Amino acid sequence: MKPSDSKISVIIPVLNEAQTISKTLEHLKASSSRKLIKEVLVVDGGSTDKTVELAIKQGASVLYTTKGRAKQMNYGARFATGDILYFLHVDTLTPLNFDQQIIDAVQGGTEAGCFQMKFDNNSHFLNFFAWLTKINLKICRGGDQSLFITKKLFHKTGGYDENYIIYEDYKFIARLYEITSFTVLSSHVVTSARKYEKYGVIKLQYHFGMIHLKNFLGASPKQLHDYYSRNISY
Repeated sequence: MKPSDSKISVIIPVLNEAQTISKTLEHLKASSSRKLIKEVLVVDGGSTDKTVELAIKQGASVLYTTKGRAKQMNYGARFATGDILYFLHVDTLTPLNFDQQIIDAVQGGTEAGCFQMKFDNNSHFLNFFAWLTKINLKICRGGDQSLFITKKLFHKTGGYDENYIIYEDYKFIARLYEITSFTVLSSHVVTSARKYEKYGVIKLQYHFGMIHLKNFLGASPKQLHDYYSRNISY
């Protein structure tokens, strides 16, 4: 397929997100052009609320698999028909014309990248960490910034490591930094601070920092998940 014919498959993993999914999908449509989006795939991990019903009502295609964000994103990629994959968290809102920005980046030779990020919260503490997302270093990356990648490169890498129940986004993006020139686009996605508001911004950021440190020191996927489970409930 020629770059000028590129189309995007949006992949959104979900689990019991009835309160969020409609807003996300409505915003996705409002901030993009229908001609550039091949499909929106909502990959459900076993929701027991109305997530699936609401996603279908918004026009998304729903895929079903077992829970685990890495598994769900890999599953979505397996069935995606677009030649660019765009992984989006359900509580993250895309910038205006995000699809054209992704297409332009890929046509310019970029194989993978993300947007900068802002929180839907005015905390100076969170704003500082959001500011760091403009820096093109792998330590500043995370799934909340969303991720676009050519389908060809995604399949070449083997996708997300399903051993990671948490931290799967960072581990995958870190691998991308080793094999391609990763791009951080200038526009911002807006992500929910709901977990920070629930646990406290300093406390939660401390635990995220500890997870980074444990990974740096060689912790296994299970050890990272155990730490998360002890300190941050789902």
